[in-house]
Parts: sequence; structure tokens; C-alpha cells
Amino acid sequence: MSTVEVPVLIVGGGGSGLAASVFLSGHGVDHLLVERRADTSRLPKAHYINQRTMEIFRQYGLADDVAEPAAAPEQFGKVRWQTTLTGPGPLDGRVIHEMDGFGGGALRGTYEAAGPVLPAKLPQLRLEPVLRRHAEERNPGGVRFGHELVSLTGNAEGGTGEGFTAEIRSTETGETTTVVARYVIAADAGRTVGPALGIRMEGLPALFDATTAYFSADLSQWWTEGSVITWFLNPYRPDLSSALIEMGPTWGKNCEEWGLHLPLAGIDRTDEEAVTGRIREVLGLPGLELTLHDVTSWSVEAVLAERYRHGRAFLVGDAAHRQPPAVGLGLNSGIQDAHNLAWKLAAVLSGRAGDGLLDTYETERRPVGQYNLGWAMSAAAHHQVVIDAAVGLGPHVPPERRTQVFFSYFSPTPVGAAQRARAAEIFATHRGECQALDVETGFAYEQGAVVPDGSRPPARSPLGDAHRPTTRPGHLLPHAWVERDGRRVSTHDLVGSGTGFVLITGADGAAWTEAAALAAEKLSVPVTVVRIGGGEGDEAGRDTAYTDADGAWQRLRGTDDAGAVLVRPDQHVAWRATGAEADPAGALTGALALVLGHRAP
Repeated sequence: MSTVEVPVLIVGGGGSGLAASVFLSGHGVDHLLVERRADTSRLPKAHYINQRTMEIFRQYGLADDVAEPAAAPEQFGKVRWQTTLTGPGPLDGRVIHEMDGFGGGALRGTYEAAGPVLPAKLPQLRLEPVLRRHAEERNPGGVRFGHELVSLTGNAEGGTGEGFTAEIRSTETGETTTVVARYVIAADAGRTVGPALGIRMEGLPALFDATTAYFSADLSQWWTEGSVITWFLNPYRPDLSSALIEMGPTWGKNCEEWGLHLPLAGIDRTDEEAVTGRIREVLGLPGLELTLHDVTSWSVEAVLAERYRHGRAFLVGDAAHRQPPAVGLGLNSGIQDAHNLAWKLAAVLSGRAGDGLLDTYETERRPVGQYNLGWAMSAAAHHQVVIDAAVGLGPHVPPERRTQVFFSYFSPTPVGAAQRARAAEIFATHRGECQALDVETGFAYEQGAVVPDGSRPPARSPLGDAHRPTTRPGHLLPHAWVERDGRRVSTHDLVGSGTGFVLITGADGAAWTEAAALAAEKLSVPVTVVRIGGGEGDEAGRDTAYTDADGAWQRLRGTDDAGAVLVRPDQHVAWRATGAEADPAGALTGALALVLGHRAP
């Protein structure tokens, strides 16, 4: 039995774990990732990568490799409701309603203004290999698939202690390795580390069961491209209502693989002939040639870990929160968990921050997890009840009247027109699920590694569809295009993938250059000064000057030309001075000390 010592052990090689590995490598943190599966996901599963996650991938040099095989918003930026895919009857293949979603169509300009990169659609089946490749390239020998966690000891009381001793076993050879790690990241979907530490999941563990069939088939003759998901409301039989999702690898009419949320009442999911028969029945294609890859039955949950930190162990992704798939917040939240945690671990391991900084991981991310869980629950309930009612269906409509309701809905009469108009207004409320830009990217940290300035947060849109960027501490740094030497970059690009902070000031902010140098020296933390506006940079090369490309930064910065905005390595604002400070060095040093968990000097 060999022994390996690493600062960080990551248990789990799904999206969150692999992302954590990439982020830690970006911060120069040695680590080991172990995953019990021999390879990445063989099922498509989560398929929407929201704008904030793509921005994080961009920060770490992943966005282009993710976007290359992915569908862009113009290829998936619709949500569609249809009666059936096809069929011989007058109600078959009819579009009930369609709306823009997830940055597509008329939403594109709003999403482009909010960030430097747009959302993408790429199922985990294809995303995880990209993440794995980058994780292995950036941490050679430190990513081990086919290795399972057998035991985890140490740190039993949840204190800061000396860390953990883990026994890892190869699933192929049975060979065991002892891993001694100062910290553990649990990215194992709650299978091992959380239960071993006695961390309870709070909430509703079994809302309902769902079944998804993954198959290959040529649907090009009947498929209308462009939707992230197509919901079928069957006009004849409610038990055949379902949802169909493109899974690539080609996008549009020539898509080869599909996911179908399949109603299997009365059918044995292990009976391949019966399942393929139901797929054909749902799609209205009795002679369809298809290859069934897998049928998964899964429990829809709404649970949140009672705590995200237990001593030197941290829960991310599905180990910390599991919610309905509505709004696509699960995988995205997990990757964002890892993003928040990675720079903090790096700062503590390097000695630049105190252990208290690690407490802010739970302080910041657990409220976001709770909010996202509640939002997903609300969106799922809305879809199950309100959308059906929009068409005229509901518990008061007996099955024998179902078809009549659909004939009325599509009828070229004043009554039909009124029914469709009422439905359109109700369908518009679905923007809380498919246009929820503020939910995806507008989350903020009210407490944690931030220094509040007493300002109130901007009002949030009740349906989550209107994002209001701000430099208020705790919020994501607003995106704006700035230029230098003919090169156009986003304000997000001013924050690299290292552990340093960025101080953004204006034309009259020269005093902040010296202040940053003094603060960086005192606390041994890199601080890069960027002036937006004001001509040349500092002659000593201690700051860099950019021009405000289209005036967006001046509208969003929340300071005057003498103020400053301090940005954390995860692109969230740590502190700001809205104007000149009498003692800029003292103000900045004190703010950095508070953020990093030191005593204020």
C-alpha cells in the first residue's frame, strides 16, 4: 500500500469535481481527484450551461473548448409546447405556444449586455470529457478515474485539525492507496463523504419519480429545430404527455441522440421492447427505427445540506444541494460552488489568508443554494399546474373532454382566439424559468468575504428576468467592454485565474496605485491596479490604463473618478470606495484584511 500526501483531495469526478480540479490548478494548488467510475458520464443528464458558468469557464480558459461542440443560443434558444411530434389527425403536430429562452431570439441583446459570453447547451455526456481533459493536462497524474473512496478518517470533531486520511481503492486491480490530505472536497453527489461525516440533507428527499429514455433516431422529417426542450401536451391521452430534448452531437434537424421524459405507467422499464414501443407511441411514429441506449428512473429531490463545511471538508454540487431540473440550476450551481471555494483554499494554503476565510464558503454559497432550490421548486410547480391550465386543462376537465378542449383552442373562432390570447399571457409567466437571467447571474453575497458599504441591493425582478448589475460589495463585477492598445476586453478579463485581487479605479484614482502597493506588501497578497479612463498607466508599471469602450463602465461603476472597486479572484466585488479616501492605503489594507480573515490592522 502506497501513501500519497496532498493539500486537497477531491472525491468525485463529475462536473463539479472536475471543475474544482481545473480551478485549483489555476491557483497552483496541488491536489488529487478520485472518481469511482471508470470514465465520465455515459448519460446526457444536465444539458444547459448558463451564462455565469460560461463566464467562469472563460476565466479559466475553458469556454472555447466547451462552446466548440455545444449548441449556441440561436440553436436552442426557444421553449416550445406541441400537441404531438407528428401524426395523421388534425390535432397532431400542432404548436401550442413558443417563446424565447436562455439568451435566444429577442433575448440575445439583453444577455450580450450582461456578460462577455453567452450560455451554451452541452449535455454532461460531452461536457465532462472536456473538463476531464483540462483537469488531466493541468494536473498530470492527479486525476484518477476507477478509484473509489473506501474510508475517511480524521477531523472527527469538525475542527481545523490536521486533515484527513483516506483509503482509496482501484476498482480494476483492488490495489489500495492511503491519501493524507489537509482538505477534502466532496463532489460525490452525497454518496460517501457527507454521510460519513454525519451531515444531514434537509428538505424533501422524494418529491416524485421520473423516467428518462435516451435513444438514437432520425427525427429530421418531423423535428422543428431551435428549442432547448419541447413539451408535448397530448390532446388525446394525458398519459402520453412528455418532453423531448436534443442531446447532439449534431444540433438541429440532424440531431442523432435524444432524451425523452417518458411516461411508463404500467410498463416495465427493463423491457426494452415495451419501452421502445412507448417511445414510438409518444412520438406518434409506430414504425420509427431507434436504438435505445438507456432508461433511467430517478427521484426528483429538493434537499440542502445542513452545512457546507465540516472542519476541513467542504461539500459542493449535488453533495450540497439537489433540486428539480427546472431552470437548469443544479450543475451550474455546483460549478459555481467550486469556483467560490477554490480561490479561498488557495489563499489559506499559501498563508495569505486565515482559516476564517474558509468559513465564508458556507456563509456565501449555502444561501444561494437555498434560493436556487426554492426557485427550481416554484418553477417546477408552476409548469406542472399553471401551464396545463393555460391551455384549458385542469382537474375539472374529465378525460373525455380533453380532445374537445384542444379543438376549441385551435379553432378559428372568436372563442378560440380568446382562449389562445389568455393562454399566451399565462405562458409568458414561464419566463421565470426560461428567461431567469437574474437568477442565473444576479446572485450576491450579503455576508462572507465582503466588506459591506451600507448601500441597499438593487430590487430584484419578481420573475428573475431583469438583471441589474452593480458594484455593490458581494455582487458580481458588472461586465463592460474596455480597450487598451486596440485590444477590447471585458472587465471580467481584468481578473485572471490566479489568487490576486484587482483594484479598478478611475481617471482621478492615482492615489490608489501607491495604496495598493502598500496593502499588497503588508498582507503579501497580489493586488493589480487598473484605471479605466485617465490616459497612460503608472510609469512604474504598477497600474494599467484602459478606455471605457462604449461608456458602459461609467454607467455601472457606482463610484466617481477618484473611487475604487476591489474585486476578488472569483470576480465578485469585495469592497468599494465610492469616492476619494483620506487614507487610501489604510482603507484598502483594512478591507483586504477583513476579506482574507485577518485581524484588521
